[in-house]
Amino acid sequence: MPLDIRIRFGRAIRRIREEQRINQEEAAERCGLHRTYYSGVERGIRNVSLVNLEKIAKGLKTGLPGLFSRV
Repeated sequence: MPLDIRIRFGRAIRRIREEQRINQEEAAERCGLHRTYYSGVERGIRNVSLVNLEKIAKGLKTGLPGLFSRV
């Protein structure tokens, strides 16, 4: 059975963040999200809204297609 989309998405944004050599706190700040919320997204325990998906894409300096192409 394939992994849940939330887990795959979380792993994808973690890879992007690590490529940019920033920690979760800095990523969350760039995205305009609380650190614990952002951490939950990376761990796949948050069901992210469209609004927050856009914030993450902008904060990590990639487009929405760039986020999902790695999922």
